[in-house]
Amino acid sequence: MRDLPWPARVYLVAVIGAAAALIGRSAINGVLVAPEHLGVLLVLALLFLVCESMPTLLNVEQFAVSVSFSAALAAVVLIGPEGSALVGLTAVVSVRPGLPLVKRLFNGAQFAICGYAAGWVYQGLGGRLGVPEVNAFDDLIGPYAAATAVFVPLNIVLTLTVIRLATRVRAVEVPMRGMVQFLLSYLGYGTFGLLVAGLWATVQSISAVLVLLPLFVARWAFGQYHAQQRSYDATIAALCQAVETKDYYTRGHCTRVSHASTMIAQEIGMGQERLRAIRYAGMLHDVGKLGVPTKVLQKDGPLTEEEFAAIQLHPMRGLEIVRGIGFLDEAYAGIMHHHERHDGTGYPMGLAGDEIPEFAKVIAVADAFDSMTSDRSYRGARPVAEALDELRKSAGTHFDPVMVDAFIRALEHEPWQPPRRVDPPPPEAAETPIKDHDDPTMPIEVVTGP
Repeated sequence: MRDLPWPARVYLVAVIGAAAALIGRSAINGVLVAPEHLGVLLVLALLFLVCESMPTLLNVEQFAVSVSFSAALAAVVLIGPEGSALVGLTAVVSVRPGLPLVKRLFNGAQFAICGYAAGWVYQGLGGRLGVPEVNAFDDLIGPYAAATAVFVPLNIVLTLTVIRLATRVRAVEVPMRGMVQFLLSYLGYGTFGLLVAGLWATVQSISAVLVLLPLFVARWAFGQYHAQQRSYDATIAALCQAVETKDYYTRGHCTRVSHASTMIAQEIGMGQERLRAIRYAGMLHDVGKLGVPTKVLQKDGPLTEEEFAAIQLHPMRGLEIVRGIGFLDEAYAGIMHHHERHDGTGYPMGLAGDEIPEFAKVIAVADAFDSMTSDRSYRGARPVAEALDELRKSAGTHFDPVMVDAFIRALEHEPWQPPRRVDPPPPEAAETPIKDHDDPTMPIEVVTGP
């Protein structure tokens, strides 16, 4: 707890305190759980606990999700708001190893709050408490759907808020890049709660056991999705590392270009799927340099026409390298065309204006900005303000003015953190380039003729 930023501590205390107040109020009023419902409560709490103790880890360190909330939603129908809150509260005693007490308390508290909120909505819309009758089951669907529509988003908001405050993770990095898709799937898993309640009328407590199988299938599906995302990220990271081994001074350049590209993309309103694609495009924009001889990239002085042609071909070589990676989607266009210029004087195809793909326009700005604000062997990093002035001067010629303006606005919301100063390279990396082919203030000199 003491290691957390103070806003996260305040938030945790507020959520845990709110849950304690709600449960305490119910206990004082004598409306927690009727004796005849204790058996139902025990079975649902065990179902919740089993699922909660075997969550799926997310891409954000030390955070996970489970489908245990289905048991809490079943309690909304079978017991009511108080029962749902108590089922969710069992998250405090989760047997997941290594989970700190403060996280257990928060998980139990936020599930209890969600259970209360969903239960109140269910009852407010006329939902009948108790084991549903077969001929009256249709009447439960509307109130239950509304309860689920409250429980799930509230659960996600409470959880993402504590992640944001505790880790300072930016909005696009908070778990589940395709947030809309994830939310819809999470809402779908909520129907298991209605299945438990419906089966209870015929097989009673065995219904919880019957539902365990599809719940664990859902958990496996969550795990596969995030394992796939981690493998994607590992693939991208390996390619980036390979590119950056060619130049000691460009360590972290791919990551920073990806970050800056994402900032621009958010500012112009790209959706979640395109944000993911442009993040990948920013990471891989220079992968084609793997196909350019190191002596050309590191040459001191003017380039020959053949050497300059090799530089100009690196976007096309990049496309050849990543063409078989199916998950890149629109990222291909950013990799291929990020050196095109707004006035048509860029490469490899001399596209201009609206002919240039949007991803390429975004990455061009991000790439140039990071190059100017990073250390190079022949100069120190330029100040952010100076780099922005250069972007403004080149807007309409080198860069798309819309993207330059979007990046400037994005920096007002999220100030740029320049990379730390680069120490002199070790002896084995002493041969470093003095020309930065991405810096618009350092034009490449080309020698013509023999």
